[in-house]
Amino acid sequence: MRHLSKGGRKLNRNSSHRIALNRAQATELFRHGRIKTTLAKAKNLQPYVEKLITTARGGDLHSRRMVGREIQNQDILRKLMDEIAPRYANRPGGYTRVYRLGQRRGDATQEGLIELIDDE
Repeated sequence: MRHLSKGGRKLNRNSSHRIALNRAQATELFRHGRIKTTLAKAKNLQPYVEKLITTARGGDLHSRRMVGREIQNQDILRKLMDEIAPRYANRPGGYTRVYRLGQRRGDATQEGLIELIDDE
């Protein structure tokens, strides 16, 4: 009998690889505003990014350090804290959107596009 299920997708990776994948994709999403990836990875990334933005909205030193654990590029961390998080100050959630893009030609995997919503 399993108790306290953590949820989420395993993505055929071990836990340290999943953590590194989430951090790398979140960093690139904050850098570019949108990224194209597989649909499963995009759906897995969405709640991770939403929690980071919600934490960053605090704007204080503790929030910066909490987000800095996950986003280790200082330029992207500065952009998140100074530009992205204040943009969503009055929004109660739902900072990202996932689109389905169809199948990839090489292996027929469903592709998706995850982007930050423009809310100004």
